[in-house]
Amino acid sequence: QVQFVESGGGLVQPGGSLRLSCAASGFTFSGYTMSWHRQAPGKERELVATISRFGGSTTYADSMKGRFTISRDNVKKMVYLQMNSLKPEDTAVYYCNARGLGPYWGQGTQVTVSS
Repeated sequence: QVQFVESGGGLVQPGGSLRLSCAASGFTFSGYTMSWHRQAPGKERELVATISRFGGSTTYADSMKGRFTISRDNVKKMVYLQMNSLKPEDTAVYYCNARGLGPYWGQGTQVTVSS
């Protein structure tokens, strides 16, 4: 079955960095654009970044451009999100997903940016 297992979140001070990881299984990983999403308390889930099937193209939400970097490893079936210059408003639960695969979501990983 389709599974996403996110990890790497934690508590970090403003200006700090974190690297999130997502292990995917149950589908042909290299056949899908992958994405990261986040959901802050009381808010809708929002798209953070996407990466094309072989990593040649990436997109970012405006507020993440220049701070976040998405990458993938098709051999390991992993997708990553390097987050730098973190701000308190980046506090959220972060999820990965395969674009167009369906409404499959993992448990997410909590990122808290606070001093």
